[in-house]
Amino acid sequence: MLDSQTNPVISRQSLGPTWPTMDPFLFCAYHDDAYPAGNAEMGPDASLAGRNIGQDFSRKDGWSMYHGQKVAGFPPHPHRGFETVTLVRKGLIDHSDSLGAIARFGQGDVQWLTAGSGIVHAEMFPLLETTQPNPLELFQVWLNLPAKNKMAKPHFTMLWSQQIPRLIAKDAHGRVTEVVVVAGKLQAVGNPTAAEKSVHPLPPPPDSWAAEVDSDLAIWTLKMAPGASWTLPAASAKDTVRNLYFFKGQSVSLNGQPEREHAAIELQADQDVMLENTGSDEAEFLLLQGQPIAEPVVQHGPFVMNTQAEIVQTLSDYRRTQFGGWAFDPYAPVHGREATRFARHPDGREEKPSAQE
Repeated sequence: MLDSQTNPVISRQSLGPTWPTMDPFLFCAYHDDAYPAGNAEMGPDASLAGRNIGQDFSRKDGWSMYHGQKVAGFPPHPHRGFETVTLVRKGLIDHSDSLGAIARFGQGDVQWLTAGSGIVHAEMFPLLETTQPNPLELFQVWLNLPAKNKMAKPHFTMLWSQQIPRLIAKDAHGRVTEVVVVAGKLQAVGNPTAAEKSVHPLPPPPDSWAAEVDSDLAIWTLKMAPGASWTLPAASAKDTVRNLYFFKGQSVSLNGQPEREHAAIELQADQDVMLENTGSDEAEFLLLQGQPIAEPVVQHGPFVMNTQAEIVQTLSDYRRTQFGGWAFDPYAPVHGREATRFARHPDGREEKPSAQE
């Protein structure tokens, strides 16, 4: 029997449409949709027959409409008490919200939305290509807020792909591992080159748990070339929890222990772990780690508070205020056929990536 210093795996669970998480995370969804060419309305140029429109999670023909009617995605819906971190690897998302902000992001961009005291937002998937497929791939992670920040002012931050720091590490055989650092400083181990020693993330939103000095929170994605090896460094704090999601590739090993099935792997966070891609395809992972907030969680759909009384108050507040109302198309708020990525904040400030891809 291997001891814990050799085998870092605490537990593993198979991956489904939503992935298991631990405090301070609430939820992780992975969307990988092979959308066809788009039509004039930026929806799929394909029959929607046989789909439960408005509640289509069927993955029929490799894609779903979700709650969309004509354009796939998630029309206006409210949130309070937590954050959404949306990592878009392929395709585009059109964001609109009850504060008056809009954005189009994707192709490696990340949106970090602090719902705080309450916001209504829409996340639609415009299919801009009319003569070829429109693949979409994204993660959406729900990160809890501590009680002191549950009612913080809503805030959204765009982390444009070109600005998100990355570690490019080569092993002794020159095989590459790329780590995209969305949150959490990455300190390389062993004898890294000067360029590989540490990677500092962009600042998280001010009221996020990730902004707490001792949260030890990290959100990274990893891509390993066939045969590549790389050491995942131990977390900073002993009580940090860590999930490593192996979601693409044939097989990998962790400290020499084989993993042949895609899974959510809970790791001993205080250990370095030698990762090796033992398959013939690229292997990919998502890592979520952090210190638990360790407060009561009471969830009612899109509302996450600490007590049932706060949920009752939230429902009352939403009925009364609609968290600011809605000024956009109620079914498919999309932002035109131009493929430009941009964000317009509630104060009217506009931003774009430094160089459009």
